[in-house]
Amino acid sequence: MCEPWNRVYVSPANFLPYGTKQVCKCYNAFMKSKTRKELSRPTGRPLSFDPDKALDRALDVFWRKGYEGASLSDLTKAMRINRPSLYAAFGDKENLFHKVLDHYAEGPASHSRAALQEPTSRAVVERLLYGTADMLSSDGNPRGCLWVQGALACGSSADSVRKELISRRLGGEAALRQRLKRAITEGDLPPDANPASLARYIAIIIQGMSVQAASGATRSQLRGIIDIALESWPSRRNT
Repeated sequence: MCEPWNRVYVSPANFLPYGTKQVCKCYNAFMKSKTRKELSRPTGRPLSFDPDKALDRALDVFWRKGYEGASLSDLTKAMRINRPSLYAAFGDKENLFHKVLDHYAEGPASHSRAALQEPTSRAVVERLLYGTADMLSSDGNPRGCLWVQGALACGSSADSVRKELISRRLGGEAALRQRLKRAITEGDLPPDANPASLARYIAIIIQGMSVQAASGATRSQLRGIIDIALESWPSRRNT
């Protein structure tokens, strides 16, 4: 009697019809040969494409459709690669998305990290907010912020992705909070300023602008919101 796929057990010949033993041996040899071929087959071709360009294209898909809305077919078509190449270079869909988030932080959203290097807290916030408004309203980008829109669009089946997006947003808020603490130490902000509340205030403005931009708000409209927000920014000379 033959067990399926990868293992064959042959009963004593006197319990089998004539020729069954030989058929089982042939089947077993065929399956072993097939298995060896499958195991030796490469999982994907050597990279014959530019990974950065592929990530740019994947970023555009995720940015426009969200994590759950972007299918593997959408991604491979946009990235101009097949699935084995995608898996070999980037891993599964979730791993690809994590790499896209890093690519986003180093590309379209790079102003966020650069803003923290400005010499004063007001200059930090101005560069952060105006840079975000420009990114959100750029004709070359999908509308909205990937970190914000992606988290809003994730359902329970993509909970790990939603948590990753929230973690990255909170990480940006924490970095701004630390920069504002330094501003108090340097005398750039009044001693009674609350870095946590100020950082959360800026984060809420950015999230609100992202939602407004996704709904069609223009660059001038977003900048008008920032102008009003900056009117209340605390400074040392006000104390």
